[in-house]
Amino acid sequence: MILICGIPSEGPVAGVVAAAEAAGVPHVVLNQRQVDEWTLALDLDGEFLAGTLRGPDGEWDVSLFAGIYARLVEPRTLPDLGDPPDPARLGRAGALYQALIAWLEVAPCRVVNRLGPSATNMSKPFQAQLITECGLLAPPTTVTNDPDEVRRFAAEHGRVIYKSISSTRSIVRELRGSRIEELERVRHLPTQFQALVPGVDVRVHVVGEEVHATEVVSAATDYRYAGRDSEDLEMRACTVPPEIEASCLALSAALELPVCGIDLRRSPDGRWFCFEANPSPAYSFYEDLTGQPIGQALVGYLAGNGASANGGGGHGDGASD
Repeated sequence: MILICGIPSEGPVAGVVAAAEAAGVPHVVLNQRQVDEWTLALDLDGEFLAGTLRGPDGEWDVSLFAGIYARLVEPRTLPDLGDPPDPARLGRAGALYQALIAWLEVAPCRVVNRLGPSATNMSKPFQAQLITECGLLAPPTTVTNDPDEVRRFAAEHGRVIYKSISSTRSIVRELRGSRIEELERVRHLPTQFQALVPGVDVRVHVVGEEVHATEVVSAATDYRYAGRDSEDLEMRACTVPPEIEASCLALSAALELPVCGIDLRRSPDGRWFCFEANPSPAYSFYEDLTGQPIGQALVGYLAGNGASANGGGGHGDGASD
């Protein structure tokens, strides 16, 4: 039996539920919006973890779950709590959230993904060190709040993009036009600048020991927002060279993220650059456009099929892309 936690209407969560139903895998769906209907009681006696999860349709011993998929949101963002949030209901939502987070960190089953390892997404520069250690290239990068340093970097590398250095979502943009004129604003927020690498984007989803690669064709600087920039977007399943596949699996293991989304770009001269690894990938976006069985692989991993990317029970993103 597997447990699926989050907002059931959200794409990745809905995809896991649908894949579990299609595969006939017993599962429980914890709807985080039902803050008044779920409780989790845990008891840690030495190394033995016991507890009971109760919901509107029953109760379950926590030891029954072979795997847990968690795509939780911060309690304050739940729309059901009112505006402003009702203090009592916000308190219940927060207590459930904290109990779940604590359980995920110590649960002996497979978890996608645990909060501790997911924290590497808070620092893109730290991730970049692991990326290069695993055999992938990282673009020339500077992190600064000094406009003069940005100008020097741009003069050296020509075309430059910028983005957040943390897990906070940002739209990748090229540094040009009016954005150059606004560089003084960078003094208020350290920002990551990278040399623009030409080529074709490839998103790799690692699921345990499986690798699902998707080639992305778009002229947009950030293909996630191609429509906003009036650009076309096409995706198709592809394969990556064996050595790149091995590097992606190594990065998944180094990050202790058995499921992750790795953003690559294949340059015209055949080099492979890696920008980041996402600990809570919105895999359904790629699956819907290509038909790749990523959700099916995820359910298989949670149910105990195949090897763990991190050995044994597996260690494993809020929500990212």
